[in-house]
Amino acid sequence: MFHHKHPYPPFIPESATKLIVGTLPPPRFTQGELKERDVNFCYGSQDGLLWPILDRIFDLELIYDNSEKAIAQRKDFLRKRGIGICDVVESSFREKIDASDLGMQKVELRNMLQILRNHPKIDTLLFTGGNSKNGPEYFLRRHLKNSEEDIKLKIVNNEPPRVHQFILDGRLINTVSLIAPSGAANMAIGSMQLYKELKVENPNFNTVDFRVLQYKNFF
Repeated sequence: MFHHKHPYPPFIPESATKLIVGTLPPPRFTQGELKERDVNFCYGSQDGLLWPILDRIFDLELIYDNSEKAIAQRKDFLRKRGIGICDVVESSFREKIDASDLGMQKVELRNMLQILRNHPKIDTLLFTGGNSKNGPEYFLRRHLKNSEEDIKLKIVNNEPPRVHQFILDGRLINTVSLIAPSGAANMAIGSMQLYKELKVENPNFNTVDFRVLQYKNFF
């Protein structure tokens, strides 16, 4: 069984008020077997959409390769915007070596509450996925429930992207469950009424365009 360890520690600038929270990058990042256009940093998969979406929103002119410059570009952006990245999963085991969240077993979670306590300026968690099994919201809910405080998420907006809140040491923290920046979520987007309406208005409108519209409201 493959032990899928997260290859990157949390990247959280001192100024961070927002935290991007996912699960694990594809196993090849743990194995050190990057593809040509992978970036050796969080969400660096050449197949992933997070950085292309942010690239479009902020006109970043990012490089997509294995270079140190590509990493530096992303870190500089995060520092300037006060955004951190800290995936909720530290490690898991897999029978099949792939990037499926559902394939994760014996999952070890990071201590997100302690991480939030160590970074008191953070007031928003941006989940790169929802509450489906083994998604980032799902794991944070489990983490909060198993804490000594038994913290619960309170619904603020139940329409996608779903927004919740919870209180930590008297501090209000919002969570936003964004559409996952992966091709696996395209079918779900295609079934959304808003997407269908926008597609009728503009036949060239696609699932990446839809994510850009959603993400720009929260980044």
